[in-house]
Amino acid sequence: MTSFAAIAAAADRLSGHARETPLLSSPFLDEIAGRRVLIKAECLQHTGSFKFRGGWAALSALTDEQRHRGVLAYSSGNHAQGVAAAAAAHTTPAVILMPQDAPAIKIANTRALGAEVVLFDRAKDNRDAIGAELAEARGLTLIKPYDDVEVVAGQGTVGLEIARQAADLDVTEADVLVCCGGGGLTAGVALALEQTAPKMKVSPCEPERFDDVTRSLAAGKICRNEASAGSLCDAILTPAPGEITFPLLARLCGSGIVVSEEDAMRAMVLAFLRLKIVLEPGGAVSLAAALFHGDQLSGPAAIAIATGGNVDAALFAEALHRFG
Repeated sequence: MTSFAAIAAAADRLSGHARETPLLSSPFLDEIAGRRVLIKAECLQHTGSFKFRGGWAALSALTDEQRHRGVLAYSSGNHAQGVAAAAAAHTTPAVILMPQDAPAIKIANTRALGAEVVLFDRAKDNRDAIGAELAEARGLTLIKPYDDVEVVAGQGTVGLEIARQAADLDVTEADVLVCCGGGGLTAGVALALEQTAPKMKVSPCEPERFDDVTRSLAAGKICRNEASAGSLCDAILTPAPGEITFPLLARLCGSGIVVSEEDAMRAMVLAFLRLKIVLEPGGAVSLAAALFHGDQLSGPAAIAIATGGNVDAALFAEALHRFG
């Protein structure tokens, strides 16, 4: 099980490799939200998302022999790029299984980082079976996108930074809102803040129709999504919370917040206009929760983790046209 000690160890291994991303603010966003809002800009992390942290933490924890044989990852794009970049830095071969409907920019970037990309149809193909066959044939080590102890530890370093940066701004009590797929970042951040900022409450944020974590927390057991695709928030579409992550979420998190695709796109535009950062829909869900779902928050401030900015230009232009 991931522990605070594992997060601290991951932070040591990430030192000098991951960026410490800024905690941004805007009085215009505060006015919309009706409270102070801080945005942790992980869209400015290497590869455009927080996933670089987990990728590096996992790669750096492998043995030399494992790194020599290579790694395998499943991803719609952000985990793919994080693992690919970390693998390239460790001169480790990387094979990434990606859905055919992943944003073109994510597929292209993953290949550009040196990884071998294998595409599959997420509505028809069995991703796990394809991955198992590849891993066995080539001796690859699987790095899961969220249900991996070292990945969760790496993502938890975001929480360490939030605690320190928020304290510098005299914020010790807040709702910490996290764009949530399988729960690796949410669980890691919650575990880090339990020790470093115990007055902060972590809430997972999800898109409509893909709210498996929210429903699981309400039911007290793991619930699955009926659909596997069909949302602009591709970065956080997962079948269900992980076996490793869900116990941590159940123990440490408040109830989930579910937002519409439209709210996510509105948040993308506001982040661009007021903060000058680019977010993808799945990376803007937490900011949408802070801005448009304040009735579900209880703290005097909200800290939204803007998890990624890998958005196709056409979709970003559409958001600006509709809500700009």
